Amino acid sequence: MTEKTQVFAAIGQLVRYGLRCGLLPEEERVYARNLLLGELRLDDYTETAAPDPADLSQILRPMVDYAVENGLTRGDSPTARDLFDTRLMNCLTPRPAEVQRVFREKYAVSPQSATDYFYKLCGDCNYIRRDRIARDVKWVTETPYGTLDITINLSKPEKDPKAIAAALSAGSSSYPECALCRENEGYAGRLDAPARQNHRLIPVTVNGSPWFLQYSPYVYYNEHCIVFNSVHTPMKIDGDTFRKLFSFVRRFPHYFVGSNADLPIVGGSILSHDHFQGGRYSFAMEKAPVEQTFSVRGFEDVRAGIVRWPMSVLRLDSPDETRVIALAEKILAAWRQYTDESAVIFAETGGAAHNTITPIARKNGGDYELDLVLRNNLTTPEHPLGLYHPHREFHHIKKENIGLIEVMGLAVLPARLKSELSALQSAVLSGADLCADETLAKHAGWMQEVLARHPEFSAGTAEKILQQEVGHVYCAILEQCGVFARDPAGRLAFERFLDSLN
Repeated sequence: MTEKTQVFAAIGQLVRYGLRCGLLPEEERVYARNLLLGELRLDDYTETAAPDPADLSQILRPMVDYAVENGLTRGDSPTARDLFDTRLMNCLTPRPAEVQRVFREKYAVSPQSATDYFYKLCGDCNYIRRDRIARDVKWVTETPYGTLDITINLSKPEKDPKAIAAALSAGSSSYPECALCRENEGYAGRLDAPARQNHRLIPVTVNGSPWFLQYSPYVYYNEHCIVFNSVHTPMKIDGDTFRKLFSFVRRFPHYFVGSNADLPIVGGSILSHDHFQGGRYSFAMEKAPVEQTFSVRGFEDVRAGIVRWPMSVLRLDSPDETRVIALAEKILAAWRQYTDESAVIFAETGGAAHNTITPIARKNGGDYELDLVLRNNLTTPEHPLGLYHPHREFHHIKKENIGLIEVMGLAVLPARLKSELSALQSAVLSGADLCADETLAKHAGWMQEVLARHPEFSAGTAEKILQQEVGHVYCAILEQCGVFARDPAGRLAFERFLDSLN
């Protein structure tokens, strides 16, 4: 059992943490302490001398343990614990109006000063759980297209069976309407919806409309932000999308911003709420050069080219963003209705539209730059999950959609791969039969190919070899998602589309 003295010590440590980080001013020391006592249903307090742990999770653990033991939580699942520790952090987190006020003050100094402040706050208040993100497995793989980033995501919580069962018995709720809606700010959460009491939003005007800026709690890359419409409205790629993207880039020129496509299979996980993702990070696709230029009649002033990338990407740039937007609208309109049966590209089948675009905008020196990734969500009997989607032979590594982040060169791989790759390494080194293991059998054929390519596979080289081979699988997946193949026939087909623009 957790003793009260341990809880008192943790309360003192958490308050001092808030003071050190700047979440709390000195004037709110006692106020924050009393809020924490209230959450823990404690009526008294004794100051207890104890060293301050470096890790915030270590400070929170005794208080959450005490809450579980005394029936203050919704059980003892990881989800229930997250719900409660978020309540504790809310006692330290500045109120939304205060966060917005400071952000405006910092923005008057510079946009970067404002985002630096906000990003730090989101980590300090544990909305971004730094301890979990630190557990993500990351490496890079060199490919013909540049250095790809590979990550096995361990920070985004997996579905907790206990929480799922409890949520089912508790009934469903449609509030907030989705995980992005502004109503998440301050929401206490449920066993089937994360607590967001320490979540803060920044109002931003995007192309004349009210939107909000927040950071992703899972931070797949540096300053991974989400910009979303204040109204719950579906994703839609059109000319206004390009205007919105550059509207944001003008306000935050140190950030890129992009949109997932607006169709299933090639879109993101949330198509029901219009939103973008951005941040301060240079992906491999941004660094990739233009390998072939082209021009469109009437837009000779806009530099345009095909990017050397496994997917089919057009890059437009000009000092005049309106010219980039106008050409992008022309390309989008042409692509929406483009069919090339010889290249297995169909604008629609059975009344269902297939062609769309994943756009990414950024400032490059004095120029406005826009990458347009051509997408198509056609399915076939051989590829029922999508022709331009990870094919069956790679589903043992990844079968999920390839969205904006992965399009740009950062693989977000499922958490299962951490244990599977470790078990695979051990099994191969011990000479075990992979096909006899239900979990590893799906990797057996691929592993045969890996061993044929790497006779040096040993205890000292295995981990590195497996990581690099996974990276090469990801690269091959990106090639499969390209609507125009990276071969002479594919290039001719690409050029036929470009010719259709004139």
